[in-house]
Amino acid sequence: RHGAVKSEDTFKTSPFHFDLWFYFTLQNWVLDFGRPIAMIILPLEWFPLNKPSAGDYFHMAYNVITPFLLLKLIERSPKTLPRSMIYVSIIMFVMGASIHLVGDSVNHRLIFSGYQHHLSVRENPIIKNLKPETLIDSFELLYYYDEYLGHSMWYIPFFLILFIYFTGCFTPVEEESRMPVAALLLMGPSSLYYWYLVTEGQIFILYIFTFFAMMALVMHQKRKGLVLDSNGLFLFYSFIITLVLIAVWVVWLWNDKILRKKYPGVIYIPEPWAFYTLHMNNLHAAKESL
Repeated sequence: RHGAVKSEDTFKTSPFHFDLWFYFTLQNWVLDFGRPIAMIILPLEWFPLNKPSAGDYFHMAYNVITPFLLLKLIERSPKTLPRSMIYVSIIMFVMGASIHLVGDSVNHRLIFSGYQHHLSVRENPIIKNLKPETLIDSFELLYYYDEYLGHSMWYIPFFLILFIYFTGCFTPVEEESRMPVAALLLMGPSSLYYWYLVTEGQIFILYIFTFFAMMALVMHQKRKGLVLDSNGLFLFYSFIITLVLIAVWVVWLWNDKILRKKYPGVIYIPEPWAFYTLHMNNLHAAKESL
């Protein structure tokens, strides 16, 4: 009986989830990409430096809405997926995003005091002169929770859930393997957000391994006569465009000596906010507004 269910799952079809993908794209842009922008643009007197900023409230909303949308996406999969792994991943996702909320809140508020994201913690002028010097260790610990532990516990479950969902996006019906106009319209904003997620989150290794796993799965299922449905194509093509955008970004900043110093090693992918504080942000104006 269990095998019969598995076979039945294989031949179910699923229409393009325009509502869910639209909500994903909208909330990603507004609540994730938009949170540091809201923090900088809104008047400082509304959100004092010793209180949560507007971006923090955006982040709190993101931490609630995104797991809900991920669960809804899994529910619409035409294939029965491993629920236990999904639930554990959702729990880890919320924990990681919550850890990131605290670290990111403090780090972005430091911009108003002259913190420069294109420099390391110890190289920042407002940090390296702290007394006693053990305070610098505390700021490095905060940076570790924000950029390493928080990002790992946030993004690994996120990409795992997307991949698990992707495994159920195959159909033997060729007519199901094409995207509607709505999917094409959403692909650009979705891909651009994934570019921001990979570059700002410094998760290229995680992203590229997920992409390679998706490619391997597509080739494996093709031998069985199965093709991607509209939702699978949307996700797969979004990842391809994201890779192109990352390549363009790296080539553009390839000769930037300052960013090269912060991002040494074989994989050189600067963060957009490091680029912003280095080339576009007027920190003196921010100080004067205090």
